Amino acid sequence: MVRRNLGAHSFNQIVGYQNLEELNSIIEPFSFRVRKEDCLDLPDKVYTKRTVELTPEQKILYEQMKRAALAFIADEGMISASTVLTQIIRLQQVCSGFAKLDDGRTVEVPTNKLNELLSTIEETDGKVIIWGNFTHDLIIIEKELTKKYGEESTELFYGETESAYRQKIVEDFQDPDNPLRFFVGQPRTGGYGLTLTQAKTVIYYSNGYDLEIRLQSEDRAHRIGQTNKVTYIDIVAEKTIDEKVLKALRNKINISTQVMAEDHKEWII
Repeated sequence: MVRRNLGAHSFNQIVGYQNLEELNSIIEPFSFRVRKEDCLDLPDKVYTKRTVELTPEQKILYEQMKRAALAFIADEGMISASTVLTQIIRLQQVCSGFAKLDDGRTVEVPTNKLNELLSTIEETDGKVIIWGNFTHDLIIIEKELTKKYGEESTELFYGETESAYRQKIVEDFQDPDNPLRFFVGQPRTGGYGLTLTQAKTVIYYSNGYDLEIRLQSEDRAHRIGQTNKVTYIDIVAEKTIDEKVLKALRNKINISTQVMAEDHKEWII
């Protein structure tokens, strides 16, 4: 492992493996592997993308952050990034419609993503899973959905959701007669282990960088019990880091590993 630094945080990144042949020889008599596509007769996955333009306010902040790894919001404060990975996160936050200031405050920035999300939902029927990478995304999405569809239509599923309440959310979502229509979650929290097959539409309002988490979150709706084609819709700000992140995920590339490599600056250009 290699020790990496990300702003004020540090972590161990796995960069290689040892003794794999020995490990395989030990577990081989007691294990076998079957891929999901080989043993389950599941309907297809369908992928599509909805693009939006940055608002004038977003364009100014995006270009400042892209060029200099810092930006200034009048009457509010400064946004800066000490590493390339933090810079990418700040760019994505701007694309989602908010900025995290250096003093810890969050400032909303006008965005077209929210209206595109609502338009997308109007074209769908049935229950919908909506994934967002940032907590701020989830909160504003819930606010808009409950305002339009009612308090019982939406539930949040993220780190601050009480553990005792999480199973009830899943049960209500899986109940076709329950008014809960929108499961709004963070893939890192809700992307593993849950069965959400009542949904045939999955919307990604914003994406993270971990390929495994993305794939696991897709499979919440695409597993045993699903009888419909599942449509995955990514909402991205065109000509921004959003498009590059989505392209990498679709090509099964682990983004965090690439960003740590020597060509990391290419992610910003």
